[in-house]
Amino acid sequence: MSLSYPEPGSYRDPSGRIFYKDGRVLRTVTEYGRHAYEKTRGSRAVWEAVNDGRIIDSTELNDADELCPTTGDAYVLEHPRIPFISYPYEWSFRQLQAAAVHHLDLQIELLSEDIALSDASAYNVQFVGSKPILIDRLSLVPYQPGQLWFGHRQFCEQFLNPLLLRSLTGIPHNDWFRGSLEGIPTKHIASLVPLGKLLSWNILSHVVLPSKLDAKSLSAPDAAIARVNKKPHLSRLGYEGLLRQLRNWIFHLRPKNSKTTWGTYAEDNTYSDDEAVQKRQFISEFSSAVRPNKLIDLGCNTGNYSIAALQSGASYVIGFDFDQTALDRAFSRASEANLNFLPLWLDAANPSPKQGWDQSERSGFSDRSRVDAVIALAFEHHLSLAKNIPLKNVVDWVIDIAPEGIIEFVPKDDETVQRMLALRDDIFSEYSIEAFRNFISERAKIVTEKTISKSGRTLFWFSRYSYDEKWRAGA
Repeated sequence: MSLSYPEPGSYRDPSGRIFYKDGRVLRTVTEYGRHAYEKTRGSRAVWEAVNDGRIIDSTELNDADELCPTTGDAYVLEHPRIPFISYPYEWSFRQLQAAAVHHLDLQIELLSEDIALSDASAYNVQFVGSKPILIDRLSLVPYQPGQLWFGHRQFCEQFLNPLLLRSLTGIPHNDWFRGSLEGIPTKHIASLVPLGKLLSWNILSHVVLPSKLDAKSLSAPDAAIARVNKKPHLSRLGYEGLLRQLRNWIFHLRPKNSKTTWGTYAEDNTYSDDEAVQKRQFISEFSSAVRPNKLIDLGCNTGNYSIAALQSGASYVIGFDFDQTALDRAFSRASEANLNFLPLWLDAANPSPKQGWDQSERSGFSDRSRVDAVIALAFEHHLSLAKNIPLKNVVDWVIDIAPEGIIEFVPKDDETVQRMLALRDDIFSEYSIEAFRNFISERAKIVTEKTISKSGRTLFWFSRYSYDEKWRAGA
């Protein structure tokens, strides 16, 4: 049996840590966290939230000593695996909004049974398909009458402020959040608030005043410590009112400047109806034959082909795209139809890196993206032609993701490529279908290929060579 190994990102919590062993997800509960866990585990509200899939399920284990290397733990729990771990800087506006509302709704519901959340980290929320779920069971603690909402600052930095960045300025939160793992500081958002919004009660109470208090704390730290030591109280009614007011505000936020280049691509593209039908049929045949447990759709747009893969045999699809509006639409489709489809933001030329302490708290894209199948449709030319990444490198990168897949080649004669090259020199002498075919053949067997457009767009179904096959072929 293999050894247990810890989740690097769980080291901060004194109540317990996450471990992995033989594909199982284990959580220790330390003596520090015992009291809160025992006080909250029997709650009706917790049980209902677990049963509805809003809080992750957990099972207490009897063979704890054999599973986890730590000693002196009060309990060891086992959790079901989340199909794909994602981070707030990979979510669209609508996803981050849904996660924020989910967090607040849980707090309001749990407060009725004297339970609060010890923090408000966006990283404690994951998505199973389109459904948000709280994964940190140990953040549930007994509510103390009169206590303040100690997670308010963290909630603002990791949920509210990123949403306001897009809602007030039209700037997506992803790059900013990825560059600052603790979220977007309130003082930064305060400096961006338009003059016409400064008198809004919500902006005043959650952005402007907290920012001014932070500034005062820096200039007069002794006075700030004295204010904290006075131990101000907040009634339960006031606590709940704060949560409800914030929830209502966030629920009605809308992204500014939501019109994007590819947001309507599913309806406005260079395909004829017949070509789109052929493409969908090819994806369906592939998914039906391979029946992948997890499939990645690179350049998923609003999810047309992700959904086709799900309908034909794929169990779970993770879609990636750069366009914010397309992702919001894809997430809405997944939510409305309750699909096992998780659309995420990705800059494929600069994927999410390993980050955090010791570069291990947050896993990079490559560490999380090894799946059973991949489709990359109308995708490679955006890297090879728009980003000057060598075509061979693009092909290798896609094939590394999964042993089975489909890659679409878009030739230079295609209308979309012609527009891309209209204002620049054509320096891509090696960009051809012959080279593309050869690059695939170096790494994989081409099961079949199909030309689906008059311009020569061609779909390649590949099956990656095993090491033995490469050795026999003399590679």
